Amino acid sequence: MNSFIFTTYTKHYSFGDVDKHSDTMNMLSFVMKYDTKEFAKFIDHTVIKPDTDIDTIVKNLDKWLSMNFATIVLSPYHAERVLRMRRDIPICVVIGFPMGYEPTDIKVSLAKKMLELGAREIDMVMNIQAFKERNYRYVVNDIASVAEVVRSYGAVLKVIIETGLLSDEEKIIATQLVAKGKAQFVKTCTGFLGGRATVHDVRLLKSVAENLGIKVKASGGIRHAEDAITMIEAGADRIGTSTGDKIVEEYKALRNSVVGRQT
Repeated sequence: MNSFIFTTYTKHYSFGDVDKHSDTMNMLSFVMKYDTKEFAKFIDHTVIKPDTDIDTIVKNLDKWLSMNFATIVLSPYHAERVLRMRRDIPICVVIGFPMGYEPTDIKVSLAKKMLELGAREIDMVMNIQAFKERNYRYVVNDIASVAEVVRSYGAVLKVIIETGLLSDEEKIIATQLVAKGKAQFVKTCTGFLGGRATVHDVRLLKSVAENLGIKVKASGGIRHAEDAITMIEAGADRIGTSTGDKIVEEYKALRNSVVGRQT
């Protein structure tokens, strides 16, 4: 094991509010535990930027499939086109994106359509206006209505609460509402409103979520393998990122520097 190479490699990155020495030791342990394919299974590779075109998506589908991502996250517009061509790709579709304002029946209808086409997971945005008005009954019903449809297809529902717009108290309440609505994951951010996943937020959400039987997805500003590892170590069960392919390649190089073989 070449820990000198590992330490040198990690100096190229900034870890913000994480102590660098302890972070390096945690990463060393993590890299020894998970091979590249296992690591990739933490990642939802997200392809929803406004300027994304269908040709780029189709051209890369086999590459992304081979990388072993948990899912490929697409907009409903692109997801419908891909799912009509391919049923072997694990597609996650965003709905109510990015503010969650759509009426519940619209969210339910879109979720059902995507699931009928073969989507395996749904990432929906909590109705942030309703939440800010403390109309918690509406928020829970909104989530529960979508969750009922998602469960009927044996699929997974993740709910984005947009942590960058919430106080810590609100983050706790939102996580409780997500669990009450019977979603499987609470998710930090859309990445479209300036918010980003932080270690603090992931730890906070995890401290609530794990006692309620749901998981945590960290998303927003996660661009390097070290970022992803840090979030997983903080408690994230899934990572959302638009640079999943780059992150996996970085992880492979990082692991090779530690174990000295291709994985």
